Amino acid sequence: MKKVEVIIRPEKLDDVKETLTKLGYPGMSITRIEGHGQQKGKIEQFRGREFKVEFLPKVKIEIVAKDQDIERIAKTTIEAARTGEIGDGKIFISEVVNTIRIRTGEEGDAAIDVASSQ
Repeated sequence: MKKVEVIIRPEKLDDVKETLTKLGYPGMSITRIEGHGQQKGKIEQFRGREFKVEFLPKVKIEIVAKDQDIERIAKTTIEAARTGEIGDGKIFISEVVNTIRIRTGEEGDAAIDVASSQ
């Protein structure tokens, strides 16, 4: 199992969420965050004065998925989130040692399988 963390522009959330649901991963955690990468913020104007907005609003989506689905999840997430501009985001993939469904005690892939959760 792998944990996929996707950091994207807020306006792309619905597209990415829809994509992940179609792939069979409707369960996800979403956190509204602020950050910057290469662009290091942007210059805004307010009442005729310029000021620097260093941290831009982003959304972090976290899911745990089966190893065999990771490449497809990454590819379709990129397609859904890409604008071609700086600030489109990042995908982080890390190893998950185990997952346990609290309600049933199921472990491993069974704990993340949507079909067995009902």
